[in-house]
Amino acid sequence: MANIVILGAGIAGLPAAYELRTALDRQHSVTVVNATDYFQFTPSNPWLAVGWRKRKGITLPLGPLLEKHHIKFIHKSVTAIQPSDNRLQFDDATGISYDYLVIATGPRLAFEEVPGSGPEGFTQSVCTVDHAEKAHADVQQLIKNPGHVVIGAVQFASCFGPAYEYAAILDTELRKHKVRDRVPMTFVTSEPYIGHLGLGGVGDSKGLLEHELRNRHIKWITNAKVTKVETGKMFIDELNDKAELLKQHSLDFKHAMMLPGFKGVEVVSKVEGLCNPRGFVLVDANQRSPKYKNIFSAGVCIAIPPVEATPVPTGAPKTGYMIESMVTAIVLNIKDELRGAKVTATATWNAFCLADLGDNGAAFIALPQIPPRNVTWFKKGKWVHWAKIAFEKYFLRKMRRGVSEPIIEKWVLRLLGVARLKSMGTSV
Repeated sequence: MANIVILGAGIAGLPAAYELRTALDRQHSVTVVNATDYFQFTPSNPWLAVGWRKRKGITLPLGPLLEKHHIKFIHKSVTAIQPSDNRLQFDDATGISYDYLVIATGPRLAFEEVPGSGPEGFTQSVCTVDHAEKAHADVQQLIKNPGHVVIGAVQFASCFGPAYEYAAILDTELRKHKVRDRVPMTFVTSEPYIGHLGLGGVGDSKGLLEHELRNRHIKWITNAKVTKVETGKMFIDELNDKAELLKQHSLDFKHAMMLPGFKGVEVVSKVEGLCNPRGFVLVDANQRSPKYKNIFSAGVCIAIPPVEATPVPTGAPKTGYMIESMVTAIVLNIKDELRGAKVTATATWNAFCLADLGDNGAAFIALPQIPPRNVTWFKKGKWVHWAKIAFEKYFLRKMRRGVSEPIIEKWVLRLLGVARLKSMGTSV
């Protein structure tokens, strides 16, 4: 009998638990360890921040959910990973042994890299439900007392879509309250140009997103290195293409939401030989640690090099579609190892994104995510707004049911149609 332990219960960890439970005989145990007792659907956080969602609608209680599907759940914080003993140590001095460990923790939000940033400082975040709820309280104050808004992503950020979403969603919400004319907005990003997205752009993402910001009267600063934040003021070094200082800005604000740089969580990053210098888990083509052969990893916590060097450091995003393929590869590889077969499964690392822009939306497909690509597709329209709402409901329903299948891939096929993808010259 093998004990498989999954560390983390997000968009990588929860599907991994379901897939493993379905793929493996019941003689093998599957256990999820998570610091919180709920799953949160992170893509909905920008909606929560403006009051379009409530916490209850985008979270699921993990204990009852997992137990119903014959998966053990431990609601504790891990203080140490001990690969030599194949064991996790908890904050109450207890622990659990594993035969295989799947690390799916997500990132650590490195607000400390920009002094004064983050919910404990002077800017808001939409990275967690707690952050989004705090941002909502700040948005309510903004509506009562309008003023300048700054939105964007700082250096070492590797997920830019939510910043664009939040800017457009907040713009829509402010117009509903008829105060948008009293709220100047500036988009501040470490990207070398609007629509880079940490991906070197996707199709005409530059032109389409620039048009979106112009149409919403949102100014922007690219190649932006945020140096510090004080009460109601953000300090920014704008660099040129040679990474030389071009201009310095100090922006006053009433409300600011800046996505932070990502690092690996401390308990993972301090394991010798497991991670890169920023604490992301090093994996081979089979999603396995090169040093610890019984440790696999998936999701935002794994190490992927930037798509290209940029004047201000940016990271490559790990989208849900890519994460899903990582999880499936891990499940197949653990299953093969348990039956004595050679490990061969690899992730496809394709990208699919639905970005809600309040009253319309943008969607892109990049196959593969890192260029050069076989397929590049980027479109805007009202249909994306409704598609993301539908996908939220679809994904949460599947998680409640414990479905162990490639949910996002099926959604891509349903949304765009197999014939449409074939006409683009590829299969998913």
